[in-house]
Amino acid sequence: MSEKKNGSFSDGLKDGIPIGLGYLSVSFSFGIMAVSEGLSVFSALMISMTNLTSAGQVAGLGIIAAGGTLVEMILAQLIINMRYALMSISLSQKLDSGFTTPHRLAASFGITDEIFAVASGRTGEISRRYMYGLILIPFICWSAGTLLGGVAGEVLPERIKAALGIAIYGMFIAIFIPPARKSVGVLTVVAAAAGLSCCFKYIPALSGVSSGFVIIICALAASVLGAALFPVKSENEEGAE
Repeated sequence: MSEKKNGSFSDGLKDGIPIGLGYLSVSFSFGIMAVSEGLSVFSALMISMTNLTSAGQVAGLGIIAAGGTLVEMILAQLIINMRYALMSISLSQKLDSGFTTPHRLAASFGITDEIFAVASGRTGEISRRYMYGLILIPFICWSAGTLLGGVAGEVLPERIKAALGIAIYGMFIAIFIPPARKSVGVLTVVAAAAGLSCCFKYIPALSGVSSGFVIIICALAASVLGAALFPVKSENEEGAE
């Protein structure tokens, strides 16, 4: 199968433009948040250029701001970003023979929810050129948005920074509301995580737990609850029905 048929670099660039435009506004909010928490613009930019994970970066920023430990940071990032390993394994089944191990390792850095969705929805195998093109624009926009947000965070009034800083939370809400409306399981998991987080915030006996461990506990507890109450049926069980 030819490289052209598998997708060219320009095809990847074209498919990555809508993702990049969405990332630009979200990362702008992250840049504002990072500077507001005391990080320099350069530090915020380096975080975005070396992570490319919105939920992980926001959680990590909270741990940094609270003076959390490296153990908290490692566990939080492992739990929050573990889904990318599963996405990469799934996507690896669509890669063509030109995708050698070094290229797989390089491309795995750029796997995000949106990039995975676009790549996995493509018909046929995927070439490394297409994948690099798909990743490039979102990566540039994510980094550029963080830079612009960080610079803006140093000059804008506090009220405007506070208003712009909530955009990233709007993205998270937009991600889970559609599936939560369709699935009782998703709604239950989200509600359980939110409720448990409020307990750590407002119950005096629990308020002393650091933000890093709060994220870890809430994520694990909600996941276990969802797995126990709403287990995913195997293909054999579905066929039996």
